Amino acid sequence: MALAPTVKVVLGSIAFGIFWMLAVFPAVPFLPIGRTAGSLLGAMLMVMFRVITPEQAYSAIDLPILGLLFGTMVVSIYLERADMFKYLGKLLSWKSLGPKDLLCRVCFISAISSALFTNDTCCVVLTEFVLKIAKQNNLPPRPFLLALASSANIGSSATPIGNPQNLVIAFQGKITFEGFVFGIFPAMIVGVVVNTIILLGMFWRVLSVQKDEEDVVAAQEIEVAEADVSSHRFSPATMSHSQELEGEGIISRSSRSSSLGEFQHMEIRNRIVSSPEVDPLQRVSLDVGSESARIPNGSKENGTHTSPQLENTTPSRGRRVTLNGMSSSNLALSDSKNVSVSIQSSDGKEGPIKRWKRLIWKTSVYLVTIGMLIALLLGLNMSWTAITASLALVVLDFKDAGPCLEKVSYSLLIFFCGMFITVDGFNKTGIPSAIWDFMEPHARIDHPSGIVVLAVVILVLSNLASNVPTVLLLGARVAASAAESSPANEKKAWLILAWVSTVAGNLSLLGSAANLIVCEQARRAQLLGYNLSFWSHLKFGLPSTVIVTAIGLLLIKG
Repeated sequence: MALAPTVKVVLGSIAFGIFWMLAVFPAVPFLPIGRTAGSLLGAMLMVMFRVITPEQAYSAIDLPILGLLFGTMVVSIYLERADMFKYLGKLLSWKSLGPKDLLCRVCFISAISSALFTNDTCCVVLTEFVLKIAKQNNLPPRPFLLALASSANIGSSATPIGNPQNLVIAFQGKITFEGFVFGIFPAMIVGVVVNTIILLGMFWRVLSVQKDEEDVVAAQEIEVAEADVSSHRFSPATMSHSQELEGEGIISRSSRSSSLGEFQHMEIRNRIVSSPEVDPLQRVSLDVGSESARIPNGSKENGTHTSPQLENTTPSRGRRVTLNGMSSSNLALSDSKNVSVSIQSSDGKEGPIKRWKRLIWKTSVYLVTIGMLIALLLGLNMSWTAITASLALVVLDFKDAGPCLEKVSYSLLIFFCGMFITVDGFNKTGIPSAIWDFMEPHARIDHPSGIVVLAVVILVLSNLASNVPTVLLLGARVAASAAESSPANEKKAWLILAWVSTVAGNLSLLGSAANLIVCEQARRAQLLGYNLSFWSHLKFGLPSTVIVTAIGLLLIKG
């Protein structure tokens, strides 16, 4: 493809440059509008500069990819409500044989779960579990956080639903779910094993240090949330995929001053009214007039999930109000300064009935998810399969789906729309084609040296421009070049692009949204906060990325 007229090339490059800058650095001082708005700005400039027409812009949006993204988000939300990720967290420490066994479990559980539920979802819900386990066993968090992020990235390469760039590759390359899995799964398994060995080698001495029993006991006495997994959202990060780390505000466990009493009352009331986890038939008791209030995290008793409880630390001196409904109109306000609330299950025969209802609902969620995966393996349309599964879960829930659908990150879907338009406009300038024409003779996959050159180009671009735009820019060209040598090489070229662009995220802390999620979640964790620095990640990420990428390239099946 020849270069477009000079004016179009210059204006298209400016629009793409603004998009790239805001995607990689979303909070630049002179334009701190974020990644999602940056992608829309780039798309708007492409149309305004007449690099592409409005009709071409609309046609550039890939609706099947957006449909699959939406469907998998909704399924993940319902899986979270069904305690799937809580069970994964408990599996990490079940009958553990020591620190090295824990590290191996983190690697393999995060890899498998990220292949099925996306790497970002895996990281956002498992980070707190990993920190808790490290604290209770008096172990440094760093190797476990690195294991979680890196293994989630590697594991997500195995399926089209593991990450957004794989979705793009599966649709553009017309690769079935089954073909994608069987093509990359061997490389993924070996890659996770090699990554685990590298982690064990780097942190062997740290993981071999004998634990101080007193420190372990002290750590175990710290009250840490067992499984209060915050609702996740999906949003772009580093021009890729991520989740908005918007932790819900909680009331401090320490005693409050009397001036904050009314605020406490309103905060507690709003939480009880709005919480989707509180069954309307549960009994809510408000003890008014206590000296202080304490809010422990939710617990799980007798196999049922209960909402967060607020327990009195001193005997109540006020009046007691009991109500069965969850409407705000049923809550009696008080002039007292402090409030203590306890949420208990109703007495009588309703308890067992509710437990059975929840068990049946959770089982239905798991069965629908398994059915979706089977349908994908059988080659059914991926977008409509995911959407059908998500709507089946909405119907089975048999209640207003608004609270669950609000957790879908529509900002990610908007980001993808803007990115599709911006990248399509940049392609029409002819610059990507001119660069590829220069690189193509040295990057043919029918020669080992060509595969190495192609892998290096993908790895560098994925860390500079992020993986999804890299796939959009290179995908069709790499596949067309491979098809010229042999039609059988076309699928292999797509799979190589998927493998390298995904594993490239482990190179640096900024290379993958999953890395940023783990870093930010770990930093914000209450009582367990840990700062994973850029350089501490790079010391592990560089050798791991190079070795795992190289070994995986030998196992990719076309």
